[in-house]
Amino acid sequence: MDGVYYKEWSAVLDRAMEFKRYGHSGVPVLALPARGGRFYDWENNGMPEAVASLLHAGKVQLFCADSIDGESLLAGNSAPRRRAEMQEKYFLYLTTELAPRVLALTADEPKAEADEKAAKAASTPVLLCAGVDTGAYQAVNCRLRRPEVFAGAIGLSGLYDVCRFLGSAEDDLVLRNAPLAYLSEGIVDTKAFAKAEENHLLLCAGQGGYEEDAQADTRALAAALTAASIPSHCEFWGSDVSHDWYWWGKELNIFAERVFGRDQEKTHA
Repeated sequence: MDGVYYKEWSAVLDRAMEFKRYGHSGVPVLALPARGGRFYDWENNGMPEAVASLLHAGKVQLFCADSIDGESLLAGNSAPRRRAEMQEKYFLYLTTELAPRVLALTADEPKAEADEKAAKAASTPVLLCAGVDTGAYQAVNCRLRRPEVFAGAIGLSGLYDVCRFLGSAEDDLVLRNAPLAYLSEGIVDTKAFAKAEENHLLLCAGQGGYEEDAQADTRALAAALTAASIPSHCEFWGSDVSHDWYWWGKELNIFAERVFGRDQEKTHA
């Protein structure tokens, strides 16, 4: 599926960053790649095709972002503090630069009646995020830290125990970017989720090959969200469901239809 390519300067990261857009109208979704991934990975692995009916119907758009994992989560030769600093910069890029850019690109589009009602009911325009593997972590981190920007998140086979990449959560920057840690510490503004519904945070992991870490992390995150009284919906698919794009496409198809295939006024807050 063809998309529209963008390459734009990031002041936060001090470099040009690439992203690609799929769809012509509808709710924008910031799509984040697996560990070490690139903005074109979603296209190369058939993710736009997985939600093709929603894209063609103008119900949803995908904005596939690039990563800097080689300088943050996967930069094993760098000091833990440096990795955490780069992760924080990437978070700021997503939330203060790319998210506003996505909203600007979609601001003048004709909206369906349900979308207009949802936009009026919300304090900010509707924007969601979705990711796979470490991209799921990035999506959930964006939703939990900036709920006024991201109305929801979909995390597929997420690796949420970010301390395995960044080091101890005793470091303030690590803690700031570690959902399992900051949820347990009670430093999330739970009042911001007072009107949230299960569909605003969807989690899924398989029980097949190479899903052990994702399954454990997803269970831990679901428990931490429940303890913090933040609504979420969590599913564990069968023993044949492995840590792979093939299954992420199937999962995205199901969850996207759940969120975008019905009355938008009821699925976004």
